[in-house]
Amino acid sequence: QYSTQQAALPVPRHSPQQHLKTTCGSRVMTVHPGTYSCINLVMQCLCVSCQDSSKAVSLGLWMEEMIFNLADSRLFFNDLEECDQVHIDDVASDDNGQDLSTYNFGTDGFQSPAGAGTLCLGSGVHGGADWMRKLAFRYRRVKEIYNTFKNNVGGLLGSPKREEWLQLRREMEVLTDLWLTQALKALALINSRPNCVNVLVTTTQLIPALSKVLLYGLGSAFPIENIYSATKTGKESCFERVAQRFGRRAVYVVIGDGVEEESVAKKKNMPFWRVSCRPDLEALSHALELDYL
Repeated sequence: QYSTQQAALPVPRHSPQQHLKTTCGSRVMTVHPGTYSCINLVMQCLCVSCQDSSKAVSLGLWMEEMIFNLADSRLFFNDLEECDQVHIDDVASDDNGQDLSTYNFGTDGFQSPAGAGTLCLGSGVHGGADWMRKLAFRYRRVKEIYNTFKNNVGGLLGSPKREEWLQLRREMEVLTDLWLTQALKALALINSRPNCVNVLVTTTQLIPALSKVLLYGLGSAFPIENIYSATKTGKESCFERVAQRFGRRAVYVVIGDGVEEESVAKKKNMPFWRVSCRPDLEALSHALELDYL
């Protein structure tokens, strides 16, 4: 649900179609707060609330640019783009626990090698030990930043980006008839239950996905350990990891609007709740409030 950033911004190096197809969830529930790209998601919301498609495109580009700016400037995306991981802890075994409080990431000689895609998959596929250690340091710092600022994104952005972000969020809420507010309501209901959790599975690369979650104010709903990127492995593989983590006896409800997650849910006998427009989201919140779900 959610897009925005100033009009007249340069076109991002990543196309909207390539990124930002986000899915969220609970115990493990996979709720879909963002579909396709920022732009397409806003357009989707507009089917319910208004017809100002040009405004939606403008806001979508604005948000996408802000997402990648944050990813590049604070979350090491320039270093990690070719070293994408499914999960934040996938290279933790290469981390020696060194104190990073005075560590200089800019001068440690880390460089993402050409064709690094095959070197950076995690799960035991390694480059050199020193290089992998520096890679693990970056993912550890990303985790620290996420946990520190998930409830204080304005503090992470600083001024004047904070004011720009707040303006973007306000315009987005007006344009989409409080879509984000409604989504957060559902996620908060899930979080309030003692034996339920939200899990997010996204086809966005992990670092931009974390940036997106922060900028939409969803950090409190999704612990970083509950966010998985299906960019390289596909959603079925991520669903399998989630099921292994929480156990076969847990109840899993998949919520989204994509063909892939619906297909995987059916294959794994998980109930699927489609959310593709505002009434679907309201129905979800209502079902949660009445304990039907």
